[in-house]
Amino acid sequence: MKRFSWDEMMNRYPAFFAILLLVVALIINLILQPNMFARDTLNSNMRVFLPMILLAAGQAVVILGGGIDISVGGIVSIVNTILATQVGLNGSPEKMWAYVLVSLAAGILAGAINGFFIAFLRLQPIITTYATSFLYVGFALFILPNPGGGIPADIANVYRNTTPLGLPLAFYVIAVVLVIWMYIRSTRFGNYLYAVGGNAEAAYETAVPVTWVLFSTYVVSGFMAALAGIAITMLSGSGNAEIGVPMTLTSITAVVIGGTALSGGVGGVAGPVVGAITLGIIQNIISFSRIDTWWETFVKATIIVVALAAPGMINLLRRKKL
Repeated sequence: MKRFSWDEMMNRYPAFFAILLLVVALIINLILQPNMFARDTLNSNMRVFLPMILLAAGQAVVILGGGIDISVGGIVSIVNTILATQVGLNGSPEKMWAYVLVSLAAGILAGAINGFFIAFLRLQPIITTYATSFLYVGFALFILPNPGGGIPADIANVYRNTTPLGLPLAFYVIAVVLVIWMYIRSTRFGNYLYAVGGNAEAAYETAVPVTWVLFSTYVVSGFMAALAGIAITMLSGSGNAEIGVPMTLTSITAVVIGGTALSGGVGGVAGPVVGAITLGIIQNIISFSRIDTWWETFVKATIIVVALAAPGMINLLRRKKL
């Protein structure tokens, strides 16, 4: 009989830990909130989770390619301030759609700036995106120095209250994201992405366009961050230049929980989506338990530290057994 291998199972099913943690979190949340699966409650939770789900999906693509994007929260803030200041509380649906397109373009541009510095100029991803995060948040503060502005309530309510066939709108958005990812995974680009994340030098030697693959991952991340910014603006209905800052750490944590290795080349997008939902439920548990909110940050940071230390600890234990 073949001996059980944890490493082999995690490589084959990278989202296993995310699903296990989700089940545990659901059980605890159900005890604290018995009506959590009621239609209105479920819709309320999912519309809150969706911005982070979108952000985590984009972050996962970057990390799969061997990078990391610390600037995603700043991009969310830029999009939020653009919509809140340019559409306004009395704006028309046409104006809203126009600035949604402007916001998507801003997200793509911000991602392309990151990609240019990292892929073409060969700068370190974590340092580069850490620097651009200040640039983007600063630009958001320039657009909207103080919280305010907003979008029309009728437009915000479309996001908040739309439940096609009785299901939250977020479910359909998640389904679209996962279908697109499944298609990408089956393409040549998907194979290139894993090759670059696994070993960029080896990928280059096999004629993989490493530079363009890396560049494209940051463009995708910027686009997904813009979508997250649109979603969180629809959720809040108002503008705040620092609204995206706390989301960066959460997006990375969701990717780690989802089984996507921070070293790149292992994992996918489905796991981080589950990870983002799990973190949202953990936040609910903390709220219902009435414990200090700093525990949420502590849990996120602990998950990242454990994820980084786990491979070394496993290797150390194996050496001791030999």
